[in-house]
Order: sequence, then C-alpha cells, then structure tokens
Amino acid sequence: MRREIELLNDERSEPEQAGSARPPLTQSRSDEDLLDAYSRAVITAAEKVSPSVVYIEVHQPAKSRRGNTPQEARGSGSGFIFTPDGFILTNSHVVHGAKRIEVTVADGRKYEAELIGDDPDTDLAVVRINAPNLVPAYLGESQKIRVGQLVVAIGNPFGFQYSVTAGVVSALGRSLRAQSGRLMDAVIQTDAALNPGNSGGPLVNSRGEVIGVNTAMILPAQGISFATSIDTAKFVASRLIRDGRVSRSYIGLAGQNVPLPRRIVRYYNLAVESGIFVVSFEGNSPARNAGVREGDIIVGLDDQPTSGIDDLHKLLTEERIGHKSSLLVIRGTEKLALEVIPEESQSGNR
Repeated sequence: MRREIELLNDERSEPEQAGSARPPLTQSRSDEDLLDAYSRAVITAAEKVSPSVVYIEVHQPAKSRRGNTPQEARGSGSGFIFTPDGFILTNSHVVHGAKRIEVTVADGRKYEAELIGDDPDTDLAVVRINAPNLVPAYLGESQKIRVGQLVVAIGNPFGFQYSVTAGVVSALGRSLRAQSGRLMDAVIQTDAALNPGNSGGPLVNSRGEVIGVNTAMILPAQGISFATSIDTAKFVASRLIRDGRVSRSYIGLAGQNVPLPRRIVRYYNLAVESGIFVVSFEGNSPARNAGVREGDIIVGLDDQPTSGIDDLHKLLTEERIGHKSSLLVIRGTEKLALEVIPEESQSGNR
C-alpha cells in the first residue's frame, strides 16, 4: 500500500513538473532565432556605418570672466562622412561660431576641419577634411521610413567614441523648434538613446542607410529623441557646399500670433482664424516699404493663408527673393492686399 501511494504521488507530480519546466525546444529555438535576427540587423548596420562616423572637437573663442584670464571653451559632437573627398554632415549647434574644428576618423587619424557652412534654421552644418581613404556613408530616403522600423544611432556621447544604440521609429512628421527660432518640419522621433555628444551622428536603418541626422533629445524624458530627416539634410548640404549658406527670403518685421475677431473671419470668409500682429519693423525693411503698419494683422501671402509666424516662415523661400508678392493684411476692419518684394534673409530674420 505504501508503495502504491508513492507511485500515485509520482504520477500527480509529473504534470506539475512538466508545467514548471522550460518551454518546448521548438519555442526556445524560435526565440533564439528572433534574437539573433535582431542582433544581426544591429551589428550589420553598425559595422557598415561606423567607418564613416567621426568625432568632432570644437574650440570656441576665448571669453574673459571679470578679470580672470580668458578661457577657451571646448565642445564635442558627432558627424559622418558622406562623400569620398571629405565632406562631413553634423549639427549647426556643434560647430557654429567655432574658432577651430578637429575631426577624428574611425581609425584614429585626426585632422583639422574647415567649416563649409552651417544653417541654424535646420540645425545642420557641413565641414570638410583633407584625408585619404575615407569611407562615405550611404544616404537613404526619407520617403521609405516607416513607424516601428528598427533604427540604429551611432555617435560619441560624453566623449565615448563610436557608441551604438538601437530602437525604433516612434513617429514621423514631428516639428521641432531650432535655436534660431524657426520651426523644423519632417523631424523623425525615435526611442534610440541619445545623449550630449550624439549630436550630428547618423541615424541608420537595418541596411546601414543613413535616414536622419541625430539632433536633440528631451530632458529629463527617456526614450524621446529626434533626428532631422535625410531628405532635408541632402537639400541643405547641397546648398551649403554650393553657396556656404541656405538662402531664404524675409520681409523684415517682428510680430506675434493673435486670434482674429470672429466677425472679421466670417465677413471676409477668411481661411484662418488667427494671424500675425505686426509689432515692429527693421529699418528699411521690405514690409515697411510695402506700406505695412504696426498693428496690422497678416493673414496671407500670395493666396496662401498664414495663421501664424511659422506659416509665414515656410512661405518665405529662396524663390521669392526679389519677386513681387501680395501680402494680405487686416487693418482695423479693412482687408488690404499690399505689394511686397522680399529680400534675402540673414539667419533669424522673417
């Protein structure tokens, strides 16, 4: 009888032991294969792009502090080679106003770099080094990016060179305010970890194609980082290489966004419910010459509605420089169309 009880206990314990055992071998192998596929994708992307990633050290002009000896400020960031003859993309805020720029390539060689141009409005810059045997990164296309796809960020956070982080595309089409005040559109949001020093490094897909330029993160939030889309970077880089700057038009005024009275919107059948309240002008500005007055509210440019300053910025493109445009304003209860000729902008003007 005692032996039978022991056998019954053994039988009852078998399903319990089976339930607490490891998953079946087929499931375990599937998990391992999945992990290997993810690892292989990150490794492949990192190995393909890392030879193109550079470490950028910046020396800023010395500044004196209340009688103390002037101290030269230093900073660092990331960038990546995108042509065989040494052109490098990075962020404007990394190199803007630099006295001297040094670039260290993947094999440890260090070179003095020349600033070709920077564009604070998109936070992009191009520098160049004269060096042999450079490996350019392959530039992808923004149109092919999908939310949820794997992305890899490579850079030099806190000086830890060639650090690799991975994540996914969290969202597309974000807008981000540049240090110049303009709004950057078509920004990629990702959860790949970025830290100070990652700025200017590449954001790449699983094929090792650069799809963005890492530019910012939100502190103290975790897993919210941003990159300028590669299509924007291609356009800006081409202009910087050609002209040393990105040309935009401006009309020379300062304003603020304000709501429009409902009766004005209905009476004139306006496409917007807010506009730009004109506060002041630059000296001999196109807007002043066009007859715009302080207190006017701008609601359109060439039949395009402008509900705020960001809308006006988007419309003031290079193509409008020197060409007549119709500026639609509300003055009191009147709607006026004023003829304005935009001029070439210095960074930060509108």
